[in-house]
Amino acid sequence: RMLRLLQGDVGAGKTLVATLAMLRVVEAGAQAALLAPTELLARQHLATLEKLCPVPVALLTGSLRAAERRLVLAGLADGSIPIVVGTHAIFQKSVAFHDLGLAVIDEQHRFGVEQRFALGAKGSATDMLVMTATPIPRTLLLSHWGEMSVSRILAKPAGRQPIRTTLHPVGRMEEIVAAVARMIRRGGRVYWVCPLVAESEAMDIAAAEARFAALAERFGARVVLAHGRQPIEIRAAALERFARGEADILVSTTVIEVGVDVPEANVMVIERADRFGLAQLHQLRGRVGRGAAASFCLLLHGDELSQAARRRLAILRETEDGFRIADEDFRLRGGGDILGAKQSGLPGYLLADAERDEDLIPMAQKDATLLLDTDPHLETPRGRAARVLLHLFEQDRAIRALVAG
Repeated sequence: RMLRLLQGDVGAGKTLVATLAMLRVVEAGAQAALLAPTELLARQHLATLEKLCPVPVALLTGSLRAAERRLVLAGLADGSIPIVVGTHAIFQKSVAFHDLGLAVIDEQHRFGVEQRFALGAKGSATDMLVMTATPIPRTLLLSHWGEMSVSRILAKPAGRQPIRTTLHPVGRMEEIVAAVARMIRRGGRVYWVCPLVAESEAMDIAAAEARFAALAERFGARVVLAHGRQPIEIRAAALERFARGEADILVSTTVIEVGVDVPEANVMVIERADRFGLAQLHQLRGRVGRGAAASFCLLLHGDELSQAARRRLAILRETEDGFRIADEDFRLRGGGDILGAKQSGLPGYLLADAERDEDLIPMAQKDATLLLDTDPHLETPRGRAARVLLHLFEQDRAIRALVAG
């Protein structure tokens, strides 16, 4: 079975590669599923696939009406629906596939190990293709140990402009708002991202609703708001106004991290960027730089930055290379547990050391592959010894965790 990472910048063509892979699977008589983290992105994928695919494509999300859901579930069970696109609803227990041959997971960093495994487990030997601009540390560790193959799209999307990234203390808010006003007068459009929807006493970060109110006082009706607690129709209407140019500023939470494409937007303001992870920051920055105008990303941070937060923000300022950003994230946070569910942190090896034993890792991987090729059920004396070692090192769930990606 395949376990492959497809890495490429936003707009580089990952969806087209996934579409071709799914059509090959359907041609062979099996089914394919594409998992997206939000309904907005799932619906965008559906629209793309319906244009490109000569076979039926269905949508499965939590917002479907009961009658529509029953039809989709029946089609997946009897095989009449060859391709399905959806959100977390795809891997619920009630969903059964006739023969799931390929599971494609978009924005892989938005899903946990157990969630990815749940989708892969819907088929008997389901191939797994995970796609992201910034692989999570655990994925880099899997590729490092040879358990996950990696394909990279190195070319930048056509017309993609470089993005100037700058750091600013949140205390200089008046200067930042004045700079945003100047950009708007020049014809720019601005994303303003806040990490919370409601005020919280525990975390001194601005809420999207509070920031929206403050900016609306200055810019009036040219400011719109989008967050995950809104009904999807209201959120979609706000995004549509921004896309059509009827609004100059879109204040939002991370709901715009994926699935929003407005080439005219050229300014990204991320409030309290020190509270975000590297992958999220890179994804958010990727919303701008898609048009002909010069683009800017303003990372607003608290007055007192930890050393780790300062390093994270400095990496974003230095590079736009998603794989390098992921590699730095790996160094900062650790790679997690390759044989468990941790996606970052120290893996807790008992004997091996990833840096010290770097030269031995390819040899060990080839030896393990040879053992499984010649003794797939681990029944020879050497295979039984490997079983004992897996048990002694408490890695009985190893294969289950590995196949999740």
